[in-house]
Amino acid sequence: MDPRILAGLRCPVCAEPLAEATAGTTRALRCPRGHSFDTARQGYVNLLAGRTPHSGDSADMVAARADFLAAGHYDTVAAALAAAAARIAPDDAYPMVVEPGAGTGRYLAAVLAALPDAHGLALDVSKPALRRAARAHPRAAAALADTWQRLPLADRSVTLLLNVFAPRNGPEFRRVLDPAGALLVVTPAVDHLTELVDALGLLQVDPAKADRVAGSLADHFVEESTVEHRARLALTRAEVTTLVGMGPSAWHTDPRRLAGRIAALPEPAPVTLAVRLGVHRPR
Repeated sequence: MDPRILAGLRCPVCAEPLAEATAGTTRALRCPRGHSFDTARQGYVNLLAGRTPHSGDSADMVAARADFLAAGHYDTVAAALAAAAARIAPDDAYPMVVEPGAGTGRYLAAVLAALPDAHGLALDVSKPALRRAARAHPRAAAALADTWQRLPLADRSVTLLLNVFAPRNGPEFRRVLDPAGALLVVTPAVDHLTELVDALGLLQVDPAKADRVAGSLADHFVEESTVEHRARLALTRAEVTTLVGMGPSAWHTDPRRLAGRIAALPEPAPVTLAVRLGVHRPR
């Protein structure tokens, strides 16, 4: 693991620094108190403290999402994040970029490509996602961690936090973020995927979503700016199925009814991509 990334990691049990340890072919990270965390052969390290109530996306879900993103459908989001990061990144020699809930690490990789001196860490509870995130970019590492628990990071160790359609743990984000750093938050705009919402009976984006996001972070962050980014997508029915499976509607829609409605869509189906990108600074 890159020593610059390792320097920012902390034991999830006692919050002591971690160091690399090797026993035969087994690689691990270990703290001075003897807590040890294995590195999987796929490249990610397990930094969970105990069990988590959820295991994240399955291998099939991750594979479908990876194919969908690789097709470029959400490149507008990746480009917006990269541009914002390049604009606001401080002059530190080696910025540390962390994405809790990183999934396959595609957005983290886009930001690292825009910051040639930065290094990054992808955090997620899905092992299949982390297998991909661990190789998403040469300057990125990956760790199994739950956003709702204490993050396995030192206080003020992170220069830039990314939050893309993922849970937001305001107190922990504030704790690990440098006072001069920034949190980039991507959330759906009101008309995001509006054609599919109407045709498939999906969950609508809450019109008060922006206010709720701001409220969830208000005790710890100030929103410095927000910009909407939009694109028109043309999706096959298989891609629509994957896209629906990437969002919360997958858990609230009858699968058979949904499949029938998708089969009735035109092909390609026109779909609106509309997101808000907010830049938040620590209070």
